[in-house]
Amino acid sequence: MIVNADVVVGLQYGDEAKGKVTHHLCKSKKYTHVLRFNGGCNAGHTIYHEGNKFVTHHIPAGVFFGIKSIIGSGCVVNIDQFFSEVEGLKSAGLDIEGKIFIAKNAHVITDSHIDEENSESSIGTTKRGNGPAYRDKYARTGKRAEEVSELEEYLIDLYDEFHTDQPVNILCEGAQGFGLDIDFGNYPYVTSSHCTTAGALLNAIPYNRIGDVWGVGKVYETYVGSKDFEPDDEIFNQIREVGEEYGATTGRPRQCNWLNLDFLQKAINVNGVTKLVLNKADVLREIGIWKLVTDERTIAFSDEAEMNSFIEDKLALRDIYFSDDKNRI
Repeated sequence: MIVNADVVVGLQYGDEAKGKVTHHLCKSKKYTHVLRFNGGCNAGHTIYHEGNKFVTHHIPAGVFFGIKSIIGSGCVVNIDQFFSEVEGLKSAGLDIEGKIFIAKNAHVITDSHIDEENSESSIGTTKRGNGPAYRDKYARTGKRAEEVSELEEYLIDLYDEFHTDQPVNILCEGAQGFGLDIDFGNYPYVTSSHCTTAGALLNAIPYNRIGDVWGVGKVYETYVGSKDFEPDDEIFNQIREVGEEYGATTGRPRQCNWLNLDFLQKAINVNGVTKLVLNKADVLREIGIWKLVTDERTIAFSDEAEMNSFIEDKLALRDIYFSDDKNRI
């Protein structure tokens, strides 16, 4: 057995551009598999590939490079959404034959799950049926992908696929983020899956085979949901417009706030982050204001370099990358 796995994980409240980082890492050609390890179509990953914009909700970014791309056992799958994405990728001219798979023990989102969640309003979910699907999974009343005949050609057994005599190098692509994790997020304003590095291990990956953990955040924070998150300040309207902070799944405007460095540190520690990417540095650059929160104080900086240096000193990570928007890393 020769299994190695790197992980891409969100450190805030989703929408950190994990898809962009996964897409970039796939260019290295070191990975045999890309595994989406949690969540469902309540998450949208925006990817720029060869000049074209794609938004995927289920299918991992490895498919753009001909890498086996698996929707893992920690996910819940909307069948209609899945086939819609498959057709969209084909229509765009991508050769995806034999590259897209679903773990046979992944669970399925049914129409009744969607109908039930459509009546929810207190949490501010995306109403895609994820919560009820995960509930039924753990209540042992759910439906697995292996029970759906139209998915048969896509099914895969994660143990048989990963635990072979051949080298297996997996890039694990997470959804949502630490602040939305069912255990570590601001409960009950959370998602229904495990968004941490530990969530990747639930997909037949041995804990001692994890290599790099790429933690992804933004130089400010955003959140979509019902809780109060955005302070009353016109500057956050500017950040939202310049950063195009509207949900990839729902189109809802994202609430904005300054980067909370203490929360980021907690997310780094729990996830075992070895490499940190902070995206959208160019948004604050365009606005010309640099602030963050630490020790319950908001600190202002004179320029970008001063704030970046403060972050580097405070976090004391060897590898921190400040990235601009879209496909630049």
